[in-house]
Amino acid sequence: MGCTAEGIAGALRAAAEVIAEHRVELIELDRAIGDADHGENMHRGFTAIVSALDTAAADNPGALLKLAATTLISKVGGAAGPLYGTGFLRAATALGTASEVDSVAVAAALRAALEGVQARGKAVAGDKTMVDALIPAVSAAEAGADADIATMLEAAASAASGGAQSTVDMVARKGRASYLGERSAGHLDPGARSSALILGAFAKAASEAAR
Repeated sequence: MGCTAEGIAGALRAAAEVIAEHRVELIELDRAIGDADHGENMHRGFTAIVSALDTAAADNPGALLKLAATTLISKVGGAAGPLYGTGFLRAATALGTASEVDSVAVAAALRAALEGVQARGKAVAGDKTMVDALIPAVSAAEAGADADIATMLEAAASAASGGAQSTVDMVARKGRASYLGERSAGHLDPGARSSALILGAFAKAASEAAR
């Protein structure tokens, strides 16, 4: 079964719920190596996405992802807004105007999102950023693109979670955390954590929709 606009809307709402549940955690993670605004910024952005969905006329997955992108860029401060916004925008472009998309298309959209984030933030693997969660997630999605969307996203989410956890031992080379040098080691990167949370929410939404 493919994914329609309804499925994307459900995934975005699920992500908003998860971000709300983990808002304080993301604030504390960012307080340790950043400026403590990641949780609040992400919560504001996804709350705005839900409001936008309530009045959206978008009728295909790509259009809804574009709506999410423009909302995040306009509502989220710091680095997260432009990075996540670019990721969602590239994913939207990859999906085009198709009314229903399959696992291969979703994997391609995730690849496009990763490339957008990297183009915007100039981060590579090991820099202790959201990219460290997204790279393994995209690899897992592409490897599992012959499965149904829910199964593929579950694999991607699991890989993202592992990737995020791997940032604990890294020394930050990008963003505000890089100012701390060696002292940034020992802390989970908040962007990597939020990326893993969002992919986990997407996977759960897809699984529930498939029942």
